[in-house]
Amino acid sequence: MSTVNTTNSGGGPRGDRQPKADPRGTGPVVTIDDLAISFATDAGAVRAVDGVSLTVNRGEVLAIVGESGSGKSVTAKSILGLLPETATTSGAIVLSNRAGTATNDVVTLSQGQLRAVRGSDVSMVFQEPSTALNPVFTVGWQIAEGLRAHSGQRLSKAEAKREAIEILRKVGIPDPETRVDHYPHQFSGGQKQRVVIAAALVLNPGLIVADEPTTALDVTVQAEILELLRRLRDEFGTAIVLITHNMGVVADLADRVVVMYQGKVVEEADAATLFADPQADYTKRLLAAVPRIGQGRVRTEERARQRALRTDEHTAAGTNEETVVEASHLTIEYPGRFGRKGFRAVNDVSFRIGAGEVLGLVGESGSGKTTIGRAIGGLTRISGGSLKVLGFEMLDFSERRFKPLRADIGFVFQDPAASFNPLLTIADAVAEPLIIHGRAANPAGARKRVDELLEAVQLPKSYGDRFPHELSGGQRQRASLARGLALEPKLLIADEPTSALDVSVQAKVLELFAELQLELGFAALFISHDLAVIDVLADRIAVLYHGALVEEGTGAEVLDHPKNAYTKRLLASLPVPDPVQQAERRRLLAALESAPTSGEPASMG
Repeated sequence: MSTVNTTNSGGGPRGDRQPKADPRGTGPVVTIDDLAISFATDAGAVRAVDGVSLTVNRGEVLAIVGESGSGKSVTAKSILGLLPETATTSGAIVLSNRAGTATNDVVTLSQGQLRAVRGSDVSMVFQEPSTALNPVFTVGWQIAEGLRAHSGQRLSKAEAKREAIEILRKVGIPDPETRVDHYPHQFSGGQKQRVVIAAALVLNPGLIVADEPTTALDVTVQAEILELLRRLRDEFGTAIVLITHNMGVVADLADRVVVMYQGKVVEEADAATLFADPQADYTKRLLAAVPRIGQGRVRTEERARQRALRTDEHTAAGTNEETVVEASHLTIEYPGRFGRKGFRAVNDVSFRIGAGEVLGLVGESGSGKTTIGRAIGGLTRISGGSLKVLGFEMLDFSERRFKPLRADIGFVFQDPAASFNPLLTIADAVAEPLIIHGRAANPAGARKRVDELLEAVQLPKSYGDRFPHELSGGQRQRASLARGLALEPKLLIADEPTSALDVSVQAKVLELFAELQLELGFAALFISHDLAVIDVLADRIAVLYHGALVEEGTGAEVLDHPKNAYTKRLLASLPVPDPVQQAERRRLLAALESAPTSGEPASMG
């Protein structure tokens, strides 16, 4: 691994990213010098950060990127002194206050002194707002509590509430006078992330550390959060340390980029230079792994040619190509509770999945895509229309009659850590479908087939003796794919299977999925909110919006020539790993924001 000399290490913002002048100066808000962090374990000390040095200036966005285990989050949390007691830290982390009149070395501060620094000098935005917010208190109370704890002033309840309302207004929460008294569950995912940012911003810190702040968000909501962070930098002169594995997000927001690998900084440069001319081999591999629109077009065109040949063979033999899934005017409603009206999640949707075909289903949270996947798998009842799965009608279906078909349907879930039983080994988990459907009497009898499946997904068969927590995220997802293919299904339903993975791990899992699909010929419903991921795999793409199908077609038709305004917004919201191109996409998105979104469903043939 080559190490590259720092480019533009003093690093100011570039191009269209010049922040407004900060009367308090433009010097460094934090300087990290030769930082080393080790964690004590039963097997001995593990070095997580090794000799990291970097500087963040006022009004600057510094992105720290790298895969899981690279040390980026540990480095960021050390700025706030949030490391566990098992951590041993050396080096210096010099943090300046907002006015630039005082500095503290975080490494040497006591817990009491750290509490005084947190919130006023530096705040943190965590990855998952649902866990960062307390569900039993209103968001206004939680913001006010931060004010009372860290402001050093004795604020009355009324004064603290006024401050909370004002900061909610600044981060774009509608009707803040009312919403200040709402609980976290009454907000959408994007709004909860805005509330967390409001809590971090309320004391006007000089530095915000944002750890994967958009990973779990839809692309359109992600674009809104990135725009909010950009405004914080430009209007308030706030410095931001952005931790992410999404190189599109880096291109969209960062002024400078630090690339970490195995606890070390391997490259540092301004964003334009890094994307245009990366120097470190690891950086090049990281950028090459980012899925791009059009990248998988050759593979999907080859699959289409193979399907056409199979169709011609069926026609010559006087038979028709098998239809695996066919929905006609599909409607799915969830019943209301306590006298409330029910919710229609899927509205008059029609589509078809042929044998050996991959249909990509894309849309934001709440669009109905997961509901459709569950209905195809017999996990959710449909309310109206028709849904035929492997020739079986799912409207008012009998579980007894449908049960034999379950062996022909495989599932790959979004979070393998949650879908695996932590008490079972990987081999036992992969063997489960074989035992349930009578293909093996017990795990020992299924072990030969399990070993074959693990090797098919490029995992050593010895990993079968490990437990889920002993595998990395990418390895667990490979094992989940092996379990989904255990019964050689005719249809595989993959629900956001790569959204939580690092970009390089995601690329490997997508490549593996494509290879197995081409080799085994199963049909697939691939659900995602990432159009670039969908384009890598899907023969056809269907776009859902508020339960209705608004556009469908091949990747070339939907992504190169979108017709629906919502599809255009989805495409413009997807950040690309190119700062110049991303700036143009931001302008396009701003122009599309006022365009009406058609909710008219489009029928799929």
